[in-house]
Amino acid sequence: MKNVEWKYLKGLHQLYTEKKTKLKILNNDYINQILFTQKKLIKYKSGNHSIIEANHRYPQFYEQEFLDTYNYYNAFFEQSGIENNAKKPFTEEDLKALIFIYYNKTELQKNLTTQKKFSAKVFKYANSKYLENKPSLKNAVLQLLEINEFPEKDPKNQQWRFVVDCLDPKVIVLCENLDCLKVPIEYKKNNIELWYVGGQNTKPLLDIPSEKLQLPLYYFCDWDYSGLSIYSQIKKIFDAKAKNIEIIQPLSNAKRLPVSVKHHKSKWKKAEFSGLVKADFAEEQIELIQELISKEEWIEEEAIELIQVLNLKG
Repeated sequence: MKNVEWKYLKGLHQLYTEKKTKLKILNNDYINQILFTQKKLIKYKSGNHSIIEANHRYPQFYEQEFLDTYNYYNAFFEQSGIENNAKKPFTEEDLKALIFIYYNKTELQKNLTTQKKFSAKVFKYANSKYLENKPSLKNAVLQLLEINEFPEKDPKNQQWRFVVDCLDPKVIVLCENLDCLKVPIEYKKNNIELWYVGGQNTKPLLDIPSEKLQLPLYYFCDWDYSGLSIYSQIKKIFDAKAKNIEIIQPLSNAKRLPVSVKHHKSKWKKAEFSGLVKADFAEEQIELIQELISKEEWIEEEAIELIQVLNLKG
């Protein structure tokens, strides 16, 4: 997905089916800069700048880059009953979260937490008061979960394990965060089965039988104290099952952020190696972690090119 919100995807799809659209798709930077200016796949209708037309090369590009994503979003609106209204104040990340909730409704309902806990986990890019401040989004969430309100008390045990299946998986990737599971199209195309077990809550992994662990296993996380310490917890669980798990290491050009950045709560500890288990990491990984600690930096999961890293591993 190239930062193209649903209201613009609708315009791109209309170009695909009807060869023209009156929707203001050039307000999107990617469409304007790449499709219109650079690739010249679309243009204004001669003498009428209120209509945008597609050229003969556009359908192939659209099918390759956007059709699967459009069908994924469109199926959500058609099946969920959520009003398909481009005027709704949903960001692209909001929509991804709603789709995740819809397709994982049963598992979420089993261990429903308070509104603040739910908001902080599912809407990770925001904060615990996010739903409180967006009533239309909250109403959509409640509609999808088929509840009138969130419970008042927070359950002590959140036994979530979400799985995005694919027909011919080659590897299994455990994700610290939910983000990959919200729009898993590219991962499924690359034969990657995604699992999420709830951040610090690693107990569901104890009950996974060995026959489900025949594929290569990787852990995908933020490279900060929380992410790396959870990796050690998970590694210990799989060591007991005689199953190796490998952490996804960022490429050298991965974007780094200061640990003090807004909404980031994981800080490095003052203990040696931040109190992490050094034996769980390769020498190159130890050097990277020490550098991050010394510079008070971290690497966000979203900055790590998972598919590219796995391809490099063959």
